[in-house]
Order: sequence, then structure tokens, then C-alpha cells
Amino acid sequence: MTDTNNILQVEGLRIVYGEQVAVNGISFTVQQGEIFGLLGPNGAGKTSTLSAIEGLLIPTAGQVTVAGYDIYKEKLEARANLGVQLQSTSFQAELNVKEIIKLYAGVYGIDLSESDIQTILQNIKLEDDGNKRAGQLSGGQQQRLSLAVATLHNPPLVLLDEPTTGLDPQSRRALWDRIDEMRNSGRSVLITTHSMEEAHAICSRIAIIDHGEIIATGNPDEMIAKYKDDPDVRAAMRLPQVTLEDVFIGLTGKALRH
Repeated sequence: MTDTNNILQVEGLRIVYGEQVAVNGISFTVQQGEIFGLLGPNGAGKTSTLSAIEGLLIPTAGQVTVAGYDIYKEKLEARANLGVQLQSTSFQAELNVKEIIKLYAGVYGIDLSESDIQTILQNIKLEDDGNKRAGQLSGGQQQRLSLAVATLHNPPLVLLDEPTTGLDPQSRRALWDRIDEMRNSGRSVLITTHSMEEAHAICSRIAIIDHGEIIATGNPDEMIAKYKDDPDVRAAMRLPQVTLEDVFIGLTGKALRH
């Protein structure tokens, strides 16, 4: 039975590649109007989980529903309620910003007037760059454009895969503001990030995944309070107070991941 308060439900998701178990029966929900962070070291299972949620990968077991639609059995309906921004988006370099917006609007079956396009450009602070080619945009500008085209069809759930990687502090904060605006408008966001500062700053709840299993979940402040006296967390401290990064390192270990 699907909970109508949850825009995303992942139940018993298991993904196996040959003899390797990438995701081992995880379950979690993303509620309406919240930013949910999926955190984990490299190889923990984040990418496989996102691929399954997008419907790009058929899991060994489990169920994923988006806005009440099964992503595998009702693909069109589920994807209509889903927007996706990948970590690196490669737009057609020869197209300018306006042309890119028109192209993706056509994919979604949306008819945009010049006034509509200008409003979008103003919202993403590219009002003077509509005729600039994609290859001429900075990393921050490309990410803002990527987020805009991913949400042209006004999806209730948006997936963001490490959206601020490589951005300078100003560009990162600008993207945080855009994400906050989506939440304030009632949308839900599922974000993966390696930045614990980012997760603490914008996420309503987080889940830490390691070796294909969710090992902790909750509000960032609550998780710090819960694990602040754990010996492994204390050993990871670099500042006078326990941070979310200390909790993450304490729970997942100090060993480098590839």
C-alpha cells in the first residue's frame, strides 16, 4: 500500500552484478516537500540506487514507486513525475541557452513563449546569456541551466546527483537557494553529495549507505546528537565539536574508497 505522504518509496531494493551485491535490500522514503540526502563513500551503492529509481536499471528484487506509480510497471507515469539532474550534463555545444530550453521543452511536450523563456532565464540568473552557446557557460551556469531543464515539466520529485561538485562557493550557494525554492514550492528533492556541509545545510533528512546497506538515517542534527559519543566518531573529530562529517567517517571508516 503506497503512503500518499511519500512521493518516493523504495522497498527492499536489491541489486546484484554477477556475484557482487551492490545494494542489499534497502528501504527508505522521501516525503512530500522535503530534501532527502543519500550519502555514502564511493562504491557504497548510491549510483545503483539512483539508476533503479530512474528506471534505468532493473533490480534483482524490490519495488520503487514515484508519486504512487511503479517505476518499472508504469514507466511513463512515474517518469512524468520525476526530474533528473546528473552530476555532469553535456549539452549540445553548438546550441545556445535559449535553444537548449526550447529543445527540452519539446521533449516534455511543453509550449514555451519567448516571454516564458525569458522568465526562466531570469530565474536562473542567465537573462543576459540566452544567446550564449552551451560550451561558453561556466560550471555554475551549466548546473543552473541543467536544473532548469530538468524541472521544466514541474515534477514533484527531483533527483540531484552531486549537483555542486566542482563549483565555487558562490555558485554552490546559488544552487542551494534554487533547491530551497523547490522545497518551498512543495517539491521533493533526493540529492546525493560527498559534502557533509552541504547535507547538513540543506537536507531535512539523510540516509548513510555503505556496502549496499543503509546504516543510519534521520535529521542531521539528530544524528550528530545520537552518535557524538561513539568512540569511532570521537576519533574522527578535527574540530572542537562533532560534525556530520565526523559521524559519517565514524560510521563508514577512514579507509579510502576507489
